[in-house]
Amino acid sequence: MAYGAGGAAAAAAAAEEHRRMMLAEEEENMTHYTPDDLNNDWEFKIVRSGTGAFRKAEVLNKLIEEEARAGWIMLEKFDDYRIRFKRPRSARAKDAYLPAGVDPYRTRYGASVAPVVLVVLGIVLVLSLALGLLFFVLASRL
Repeated sequence: MAYGAGGAAAAAAAAEEHRRMMLAEEEENMTHYTPDDLNNDWEFKIVRSGTGAFRKAEVLNKLIEEEARAGWIMLEKFDDYRIRFKRPRSARAKDAYLPAGVDPYRTRYGASVAPVVLVVLGIVLVLSLALGLLFFVLASRL
């Protein structure tokens, strides 16, 4: 029974890795930088949400406000999971004066998906073991 759960976990991990590779390839194709972008000393980043938080306008606006403190300007919203920003490299000089807790180079927003996946897999494993035990007890009574 645990082998089935382990196989499912391995398959889920492989699917997640494939999804990440596809998103990275998509981002490479979507992020075309002009010579002007590169020659004018801009830096770029993509902020990701593992939960699709950017579908909510209030969350998106909060992110834009937070990033603006460090000089980041929103360029585009790829989807509910990814937002691209840019800022002049000269903004680095002000990073030391940002409020505590403000990371000008953060690339993650909100909760990570990994803990949620681990909890779900744990629940599936416990339920599988419980059903296996129940089956064993009922079968031994026959």
